[in-house]
Amino acid sequence: MSGHNRWAKIKHKKLASDARKSAGWSKYLKEITIAARSGGGDPGNNARLRAAIDRARSDNMPLDTIARAIKKGSGELEGQAYEEVTYEAYGPGGAALVIELVTDNRNRAVAEVRHLLERHGGKMASPGSVTYLFKKRGTIIFEAGAVDEDKLMEAALDLGAEDLQTEGEVVTVLTEPGTYITVKEGLEQRGFKPAGGEVALLPENTIPLGGHEAESLAKLVGVLEEHDDVQNVYANADLPEDAAAE
Repeated sequence: MSGHNRWAKIKHKKLASDARKSAGWSKYLKEITIAARSGGGDPGNNARLRAAIDRARSDNMPLDTIARAIKKGSGELEGQAYEEVTYEAYGPGGAALVIELVTDNRNRAVAEVRHLLERHGGKMASPGSVTYLFKKRGTIIFEAGAVDEDKLMEAALDLGAEDLQTEGEVVTVLTEPGTYITVKEGLEQRGFKPAGGEVALLPENTIPLGGHEAESLAKLVGVLEEHDDVQNVYANADLPEDAAAE
């Protein structure tokens, strides 16, 4: 697990600004819609939906807009026919990538993602060759200077979290996907204020990259995340802070 927090920091730092820059709220709306369709419209029983709503609200999306997206996903309102697609790839330095999309045109999406990979030193991988390197976990992110880590650790473990890990300015509480909502809400009720959170794919192990390879991978991930259909990009790389600034 070494290094995953650093990647989480890079990812969370870029996520909201990249989404706004590329497509306004459309990424949030797609994620809310597909989350409601796959797991039901009650965020109290759907960790993915809860995380999607939290991210949308952090970017000031109105509640009525969120409610309409949930109703479209659950079938109460007619909406766009989206499908989820996951691609596996290798990036610069041999880093493994998992790219999650929500799209209304699978053929166009795969062609565009392949083009972006090839332009930036990556390549598509065969199904199953990369995903086994990752595990789905709930991640609740805090700014290190804003919390008492000992008290946070005690509360998180008491609520059923798996672990707490610190790297640099980021403290991450790790949970099983099924306990993400319980732990996050419990921490909030105890006065802890997360900077972000989601159920994400985290690498079981990471590979260290530096120099040109690190810069190239950070650039590739940024370009992929700017694509309108791409919801998440996960990598098993440990990057230095200067690459995060790309």
